[in-house]
Amino acid sequence: MAFVLVLIAVIALLAGAHWYVWRRLVRDTTRGPGAVRRAGTAAVWALPTLSLGLLVSGWAGAPFWLQQVLAWPGYLWLVVLLYLVLALLAGEAVRAVWLRKGKYPRAAGTPESPEGPGFAPSADDGTDGADRTTVPSASTAPDGRALGSGTATMAETEAEAGVTALAGGGAGGGTATGVSRRLFVSRAVGAGAVAAAAGIVGHGTYGVLRGPGLKRVTVPLAKLPRSAHGFRIAVVSDIHIGPILGRAHTQRIVDAINSAQPDLVAVVGDMVDGSVADLGSAAEPLAQLRARHGSFFVTGNHEYYSGAEEWIDHVRELGLDPLENERVEIAGGFDLAGVNDLEGEATGAGPDFAKALGDRDPSRASVLMAHQPVVIHDAVDHGVDLQLSGHTHGGQLWPGNYLAELANPTVAGLERYGDTQLYVTRGAGAWGPPVRVGAESDITIVQLASRQA
Repeated sequence: MAFVLVLIAVIALLAGAHWYVWRRLVRDTTRGPGAVRRAGTAAVWALPTLSLGLLVSGWAGAPFWLQQVLAWPGYLWLVVLLYLVLALLAGEAVRAVWLRKGKYPRAAGTPESPEGPGFAPSADDGTDGADRTTVPSASTAPDGRALGSGTATMAETEAEAGVTALAGGGAGGGTATGVSRRLFVSRAVGAGAVAAAAGIVGHGTYGVLRGPGLKRVTVPLAKLPRSAHGFRIAVVSDIHIGPILGRAHTQRIVDAINSAQPDLVAVVGDMVDGSVADLGSAAEPLAQLRARHGSFFVTGNHEYYSGAEEWIDHVRELGLDPLENERVEIAGGFDLAGVNDLEGEATGAGPDFAKALGDRDPSRASVLMAHQPVVIHDAVDHGVDLQLSGHTHGGQLWPGNYLAELANPTVAGLERYGDTQLYVTRGAGAWGPPVRVGAESDITIVQLASRQA
């Protein structure tokens, strides 16, 4: 029942957002029924069908090629819609101020009713009488120019001032047709919103397709021996190989990691969004990872949506060591443990901290790989010195970071919880739309520091 209510709320929210975009970008910027308005209306209501088709194709197990075809337009429209709505909402203040400046006081002798001599509202200019202020004017000639006493509409006055280009008319023998202030403001604000949304989404998409940057963080551990001082762990999470981010994306990540020459690679979950059959070849560049002490992997929630057992077997074939509620001793340094993701609890394969961390030497430093930051309290209870996590994407799309803060103890970066430190990477890929705004992707080189050094 709760799922149904949430689904209804989401559908209502999306429908309302599309109606708002249609009203501000189509209805308010056109003069009335016509080809332009019909085309705009068709676009606003056709684009979400691609998004819906993408979601349905995933749930229905449609051929992977079809999911790939629908992924780009389906996902991008959702993120464009988000920033169109935000930009248009910000533009409401501009609209209100701009329109208020256009309300001139009525001159002496001007009739109360707008239907005075010379008042000629147009049924197709996208305005009503309340939006057309009257000012003193001469009577009009057939060509619309003032000749005698009477009143003229503000639209005519604005046309005389040159506010004509947006409405059409002009060369070719026709008379320039003035636009109302409301129509002009609607078009200006709408154009600004479209430009802002396109710029934000374009820049965010470029950042993801360019690949993650390298970030370096030094973490001191009290129990780390002098021999392990300067040990470097490449932490990568949320690669999200899928219908959009494929083999080239994986190769960029591998090349970035290898360029840093880490001592160990920690892949902290959410590597894929799809089955081994569809994405196995896209993950193959992971076999090229090079680190002196090896590469390790733990599951994220998305592995359990994509066939976790098959992916665990596949990453093992690629040369990564899956840590399924287990730990290994890193020579001359510390214990490295890994736990399954919380999503595995649905199939009886959830995290088992006692199995991964029990019966170990508490005098040795310990580093835990766990996809979700929310298990930090279990890590504290088991004496972990450093937990490495992902999952949050740093919010991925502003203002999503505020929602991420509500669901996670740490959204990105290094924080301390008791004697345990938690580091959360923003991830190397993107889920859903291949766009990041205010949360650039990263691969973090965590350098361990011994206090004995």
